[in-house]
Amino acid sequence: MSADVKPVVVWRRPAKTGTRTPLVIFLHGRGADENDLIDISERLPHAFGYASVRAPVPLEWGGYTWFENRTPPRPPATASVRASVAAFRAWLNEPAISSISETCYLFGFSAGMMMAGALLIDDPKRFAGAVLLSGALALDGIAEAVPGRLSGLPVFYGRGTEDSVIPAPLVAQAEQYLSRQSGADLTFREYPIEHTISNRELDDIAQWFDLRH
Repeated sequence: MSADVKPVVVWRRPAKTGTRTPLVIFLHGRGADENDLIDISERLPHAFGYASVRAPVPLEWGGYTWFENRTPPRPPATASVRASVAAFRAWLNEPAISSISETCYLFGFSAGMMMAGALLIDDPKRFAGAVLLSGALALDGIAEAVPGRLSGLPVFYGRGTEDSVIPAPLVAQAEQYLSRQSGADLTFREYPIEHTISNRELDDIAQWFDLRH
């Protein structure tokens, strides 16, 4: 991923915009694209703005992903994680983007959770919080993943108890860091679902965002 390549983005803007309007950035899962999560915005507070970003790495069978992976179930290669984080931050810090909102949340599902987590750990002060769903964290690729790194930062972490897509050791590693080491203001929810996002989960996330606005 090159910082010179602008990502493809789908926007949903609120009726009233301004730098104080919170912005939620959707980061889709492996094999999906920028259209995959954007309709979730209809279930979330209408006072927020929403942007769904296409991942930079095309897959042979279709869709996109955020990083070049090692052999499963290992997390992405360190260099690829760092390149994606650097390029995403370059886009986010462009005046045309950064001027949209002073309050920015990340919303990542599956591989998008790994990307959101990497961005959050890399620069926690840049974001107002994050929704992390059904994924893992690339802790070996982010040197800053130290205890207390996300101190006080609001994080919603949700996962399905029947999810067999994300390897259990990576799920346990993410849960341990978020709940015991990160220092985040964590809301942790489990649901009796597989690798997906349920209506009940969306209701909980909408309530979580209502408390932030």
